[in-house]
Amino acid sequence: MNEQERIRDSVATAYTKAVEQGAGCCGPKGVAAKLAGYGAEAGALAQAQQDSFGCGNPLAFSQVHEGDTVLDLGSGAGLDLLLAARKVGSEGRVIGVDMTDAMIERARANVAREGAGNVEVRKGIIEDLPVESASVDWVISNCVINLSPDKPRVFSQIARVLKPGGRMLVSDIVADELPRWARESEAVHASCVGGAISQDAYVAGLRAAGLVDIEARAGHTYDAAQLTDLLLSETPEGAQASGCCGTFAVGSAARELEGKVKSVSFYARKPG
Repeated sequence: MNEQERIRDSVATAYTKAVEQGAGCCGPKGVAAKLAGYGAEAGALAQAQQDSFGCGNPLAFSQVHEGDTVLDLGSGAGLDLLLAARKVGSEGRVIGVDMTDAMIERARANVAREGAGNVEVRKGIIEDLPVESASVDWVISNCVINLSPDKPRVFSQIARVLKPGGRMLVSDIVADELPRWARESEAVHASCVGGAISQDAYVAGLRAAGLVDIEARAGHTYDAAQLTDLLLSETPEGAQASGCCGTFAVGSAARELEGKVKSVSFYARKPG
């Protein structure tokens, strides 16, 4: 197993535990969706919202229209898939890609529960998308690309699958000057922090992939309390915690990372 495979395996294991045990990475279940900017439109999707791990609402400021094809990278339990399905209507199409079997199973159950016949969930990795080239109008993603061990490859895949003139709007975590322990910890990586790159590096990566009109929108810097939720949900601040985030003082770690981590929405377009 090479280094990239090891990182993916670690992330998949963490998210399987999270969805099965009801706590975990990228924020606590249910609470994550509320902190991420979801409003009443997600309220009726109770099960999908409960199983959501995210840092933003990539559909909130998008211009997805009826009839569009939308691709969600790292679609998780399917909250964004179901919201997108409502936007694109019966003539549109929504595709989710995830690498974690537990998440795929949960997403398919949520899609079936809502009767969303225009949604398909595929197993795959975001560095090698099981999606035809030039086939989607929108790429969305919610706090997933930071987990990838090969972000330039992800950006090139986004450019590949978008139609000419197609657009992306992804919510993600960015970080500057993280301490070495945070960069090297598998647990902090799985918590959407350790693998995050800077906002400037993110923009440069999208530009190198050939995308244009790149914008970083709606940044929010996390305080210590919010970072505690990112590192480990439902654990008292300052406690020694184990599991998804390894064994360390969660509160102390959050305070050291305060001001260094933020969520940002990135917009870009494929030249038409």
